[in-house]
Amino acid sequence: MNQSDKHLYEFGPFQLDPSDRILLRDGQHVPLTPKAFETLLTLVENCGRVIDKDELLKKVWPDTFVEEVNLAKNVSYLRKVLGGEEAAQYIETIPKRGYRFVASVKDVCDERSGPVWTPLADARVIDLEEMEKDNSDSNSGLRHGTIEFEKLSLLNKPRASRRVWLAILPALGLTLGVAIWAMFFRPAKESPTPLLNIVPFTSFPGRETQAAFSPDGNQIAFVWDGGKGDNPDIYVKLIGAGQPLRLTTHPAADTHPVWSPDGRYIAFLRQAAEGSGFYLIPALGGAERKVADVFPYRDPFQGNSQYYSPDGKFLAVADKNSQEEPLSIYLVSIETGEKRKMTTPSAGAAGDSYPAWAPDGKTLAFLRSSSRATTDLYLLSVDGGEPRRLTIDNTSILGFAWTSDGREIVFSSRRGGSIYSLWRIAVAGGAPERLPTIGQSVVSPAISRQGDRLVYTETLDDQNIWRLELDAAGRAGAATSLISSTQGDNGPDYSPDGHKIVFASNRSGGFGIWVCDSDGANPTQLIDRGPYLTGTPRWSPDGRWIAFDSRSNDAGRDSNADIYVVSAEGGQPRRLTSEPAEDVAPSWSRDGKWIYFGSTRGGAMQIWKVPAEGGEATQVTKEGGFEGFESMDGKQLYYAKGRLAPGIWQTPVTGGPETLLLDHNKAGYWRFWAVAPKGIYFATANEPARPVIEFFNFATRNVMTIATLDKPLSPTDPGLIVAPDGRSLLFAQMDQSGSDLMLVENFR
Repeated sequence: MNQSDKHLYEFGPFQLDPSDRILLRDGQHVPLTPKAFETLLTLVENCGRVIDKDELLKKVWPDTFVEEVNLAKNVSYLRKVLGGEEAAQYIETIPKRGYRFVASVKDVCDERSGPVWTPLADARVIDLEEMEKDNSDSNSGLRHGTIEFEKLSLLNKPRASRRVWLAILPALGLTLGVAIWAMFFRPAKESPTPLLNIVPFTSFPGRETQAAFSPDGNQIAFVWDGGKGDNPDIYVKLIGAGQPLRLTTHPAADTHPVWSPDGRYIAFLRQAAEGSGFYLIPALGGAERKVADVFPYRDPFQGNSQYYSPDGKFLAVADKNSQEEPLSIYLVSIETGEKRKMTTPSAGAAGDSYPAWAPDGKTLAFLRSSSRATTDLYLLSVDGGEPRRLTIDNTSILGFAWTSDGREIVFSSRRGGSIYSLWRIAVAGGAPERLPTIGQSVVSPAISRQGDRLVYTETLDDQNIWRLELDAAGRAGAATSLISSTQGDNGPDYSPDGHKIVFASNRSGGFGIWVCDSDGANPTQLIDRGPYLTGTPRWSPDGRWIAFDSRSNDAGRDSNADIYVVSAEGGQPRRLTSEPAEDVAPSWSRDGKWIYFGSTRGGAMQIWKVPAEGGEATQVTKEGGFEGFESMDGKQLYYAKGRLAPGIWQTPVTGGPETLLLDHNKAGYWRFWAVAPKGIYFATANEPARPVIEFFNFATRNVMTIATLDKPLSPTDPGLIVAPDGRSLLFAQMDQSGSDLMLVENFR
């Protein structure tokens, strides 16, 4: 294609180059996967026309059968690239049909070569870009800087007027001057910065995450669950070729791999029922050696950090001495196992984790968390002193890495929205800068010691809300999808009349509370809390209000969770709690006068209640409590003691003994349970493959199986709810789950 024939598609701040297959935003390259680029190009080339899903699938995957979800993922990813909430001005979803590109598109010639300047009708001026191509040849430079005449006799014609000479000479002089300047005085062009090259490093079934580079930058250690989600182990794979080498085979979760500075060993964390600890294993496989025991605590093994010291003498680890104590950073001697405490977070906080050594070994970076979902970066001199706070986002961070020169830190954060992205921040301080990546949610970055490669985890989770219809005997048929998007939809609750459903979702790019009709139609956002984790919406008995929990976005305030109330019609939410504690999982009393919630304000998590109109909170449980619901007559409170604590308990709402009601098949585990007039529905939420929903009958004390599900339940903000008429159940299901590793070449 001639340069003059080349064209670009322009829309908004974007330019789409079909020949070079790149997308530019304000002149900056935006990385896209080949299939995402093909999807965007097809939509742009058919601007204004509805493209059926089948047509788009055949265009993007012409020789391969793929499921429709792959197309939805591509479109969702493109919307994120094009601007999150603003992406609606580009790509429109046509329900049950396909997609349409709705922005104005301009097909323009690529003018980067510059226009041709012709001062005389019979003369041609060689443009500067053409002239610069030959500047290396000093004899040709002047030749290409002169005016070329197609009719040289023009200079010799006796009729040539003086006016012609007056027109030619200035042009000739100007052109000669430009040519001389270009040859001798114009500074040399800087070599262009190589474009980022982002390619999949792994694409196995299941979850691959927590990558770590070998010292020479040619191998990557990572965690893989084997595709079944039941046994995370440590693997090593060569960049560019070969099958992964499995290093560990223990039935416990082996996570957080990092290389020793000499490349001979890999350290990792084993989280086993009999106890957790850090181990070393040869990088080529062999016998393991335990370095130190650590207190067993739940870690979702999504993020990672370089916790092996550059001198090879220490591991920096997160540890504590009791369940109530916050995590602190310790240095552990690899030779002796001796521990030295480095940080002391405040009581009641989640604590400090993910320590990472600077390349020079003089500084530790770590995350300090006020709660499960709010973390910021801190820096600490290894010689001692107070930590220095580097970020002030009060949002979740999942993994980070130092750049090879030690001047910056790249971290995964929800800042700016509900989706994890990569950001870089100078160690000296300043505003973080977002990095271009590929993937819907990006966590756990690692950078090679040479500094030219970066690897990160692309998560592929998609949670949606499903419905089970119940027959007269209480048994369910097949589950049907009710509320879905390419993002997370969870925490459903029926309105008292059964006509509406409230749910939590990040489908708009931020965490929010949404309401739709009982058939899933007409979803409307009530409130958008941006990057601050928000969920557990619960309808008041009169249908006028919705209670929910959310992190704070108040400037200068640590982002603890609080309880809020908002009108079912929308508007400004009203905060009910403001203690420096975790206040979560609200539910209403049957008379609508109180709101129950779990809180750490007294130390351990207990259930409290606060007047719905506001006022002093009152503690309800004394022996542990997390989420509770009143009985239908309002006399008993049924409650679970924690996300991972099986068993459903009961206590009179007026106070009294706290007794175990149901301890069957992990009832109450991870919040999958709901109170009905005749009993309690619950699910075995910890089953990796096909969970079972069961029913406990108050009268008979028997348990009956209601349904066996085809996919896992959502492990984040789940919820199980029964309709007011008792004829259906709603639950949040993990329709897609997994993660891959993405490798970035030419990282700077």
